[in-house]
Order: sequence, then C-alpha cells, then structure tokens
Amino acid sequence: MRPVIKERRQMEANIKPVSAVLNAPAPHMVGDGFRVHNFFPNGYKIKMSPFFMLDYNAKIAFSARNEPRGVSVHPHRGFETVTIAYHGAVAHHDSAGNSGVIYPGDVQWMTAASGILHKEYHEAEYSKTGGDFQMVQLWVNLPAKDKMSPPKYQAIKHDEIATHVLPENAGLIEVIAGSYQDVKGSASTFTPINVYNAKLNQGGKVSLSFPADYNTGFVIIEGKIRVNGSEIADTDQFIYFKNEGTEIEIEAMENTVILILSGEPINEPIAQYGPFLMNTPEEIQQAINDYNQGKFGYLEE
Repeated sequence: MRPVIKERRQMEANIKPVSAVLNAPAPHMVGDGFRVHNFFPNGYKIKMSPFFMLDYNAKIAFSARNEPRGVSVHPHRGFETVTIAYHGAVAHHDSAGNSGVIYPGDVQWMTAASGILHKEYHEAEYSKTGGDFQMVQLWVNLPAKDKMSPPKYQAIKHDEIATHVLPENAGLIEVIAGSYQDVKGSASTFTPINVYNAKLNQGGKVSLSFPADYNTGFVIIEGKIRVNGSEIADTDQFIYFKNEGTEIEIEAMENTVILILSGEPINEPIAQYGPFLMNTPEEIQQAINDYNQGKFGYLEE
C-alpha cells in the first residue's frame, strides 16, 4: 500500500488550486443580438493572458424576427476573435472575403491581426424561428511580432473537431485548440493555448494537466461539477485557478458541458482602445488612423 499512498500524496501536492468560483456579472447587450456577461477584463480583474476578453452569452430564448439581430460592421486589430456556438446560429462576413455560419458545436476563429472589418448576426433561418441561443466569444491576444500579420479565418465545423473519448463512459473531450492526451486540436494558434469542450456524463471524472504558469479557467456551460474533490461550480459560473501546481481533477455531479481554457501568458505591455488591442498608445493611434483612411478594407452593412 505504501507506493499507492506515496503516489496519491505526490498528486495532491501537484494539484492546481482553485482561486475563485465567480458568478456571471450583470449582462449587457452587444448590438441587439448578443446578451453577454463579461467575465473579464471588465467583470473581474483576473489574469487570463493570452485570453484578453471573455463574453459569455448565457442561454436565453430569442423571439422570432424577420430582420436578423446582430452587430453591424466594426473593425479589429491586434488579436483574434473566437466564437463557440452551443445553441442558435450566427452568420459572419468580413472585409477579407470570408463568410460562414456557425451552428451548435461549431467554432469561428478569426485572426484580425493587421486589421479587418467584420459583422456578426443571427443566421436568417434561426432568426425567423427564434429559440435558444448560447455562445462564447473570446478575444485571444497576439504577441507583438504577429500583431501586423495578414488576417485569416478558420471555420471549424463540429464534426471536424478532434475528440478524445474518456474511459468508463465518463464522456469526451473536444479539443478545439492545443492538445489533450494524444489528440491535437483543430485550430492553429500563434502561442501555446488549450481550448476544450468537456462533455461529461453524470458521475464522469476527468484529469487535466497544465503547466503551473499557464492561466487557466473554466466556464460551466451547463451542469454542475466538483473540482479537486472540494470546490463546486454550477451552470454559468467561471472557475479561476491559481498559477500553482499542474493537475486538475473534475467530477460531473450531473450531465455537464465545460469550456476549458488554459494558455501560456504573453508577457508584453497591452494598450487597448475599443476594438484595437496593441502594445503601445502610439500603435493604437496608428490603428485609428489606418481605419479612418480605409486601410481595413470595405464591408457593406
């Protein structure tokens, strides 16, 4: 029995502790189509680099409407937007000529980088019928050397997302970016990032391991979990971890979906103004000037 006890003690010593279980901040509207809770940077002042922003559209029902709700044409520079769909459907167009629709399970990964215009709105057929709507949008920062790289777009359909099936009918891990066990994620990234959807059956357990210095947090999309044998988090809450230890143990107290985020921090200065995320105030002013001069291209409203 001694080796088992020793192994257990080693695992407990390496646990990544929970810093806080955070309730969803008061919601606000983005355009007329997204009712979001901003967990960071405005809702809570927490360190989640390279994830700069997390807007969580908790599940709500939109009424039917012929004219789709959404956000009209706006610019971005210096980062990536990542939109993950759980309920409903969102259409996208941008000034680089990319367009598409994401449905439940799909992911839209847009690299704004040197500058792009885009618009997002409820997909036409979903808008006409209405119904449940639930999304997450992340802003993922880019390192200084990549901020002025060409824009790009990754449309990741649900059936293209790499999946690891957990033993003992515990559920599965969808690896959007990064890697889990022997499974590599579908999205390409500029810095080391892990983005998973963990879909656990009631009673299912999973072990995760991230470097101690990685900023790590979970959104409970639905269900309820116990973390590291003690902390409990419920639907629409965010679990924020300390930058200590490497191991996380999760147990689903009911059927559960968790968005898991962990990434290597980008230790560079940040200057942010509206839709621009750069390193210095001078770069922000240049972004404003370039946008005003039409250098982000053209996109019809």
